[in-house]
Amino acid sequence: MRDLEVIADRVEIEALRGEFTDAAMMRDYGRLATLFTADGVLRIPDASIELPGREEIRAWGERVPTVVDLFVQTTHPGTIRLDGDTASGRAYMSELIRLRDGSSHLNYAIYHDEYRRTPDGWKFTERVYEIRYLDTTALAGSAPRDAR
Repeated sequence: MRDLEVIADRVEIEALRGEFTDAAMMRDYGRLATLFTADGVLRIPDASIELPGREEIRAWGERVPTVVDLFVQTTHPGTIRLDGDTASGRAYMSELIRLRDGSSHLNYAIYHDEYRRTPDGWKFTERVYEIRYLDTTALAGSAPRDAR
């Protein structure tokens, strides 16, 4: 039976990471904030961003569209290490970003994660974004504005 619990925990944590990417892509920062424990923190050291708690995460997300014109994030599976009701892991990221000032970023990065089991399922207690590759060449493409 324990093997099935381990599999279920891994599936739920992978789903949590997928929900994060979906919420970010859909600019649903209220939902994104709920993926963290009440005392959880989102850190992006290369951008000097540290967001302790759900309210800080949600509020930061509401400001993102004023700075970011185009954002595409893809999550690739990484590692998960279970330890009872806590876990740690890494998820590998690729991102395309065009800021409203016209600058662009192509990032390959790692999220270093800490998770905790809660009555509402697994949540992030910490998510730290580490850029491993950054290309600031202007993006040649664009998003079709009238496509649905």
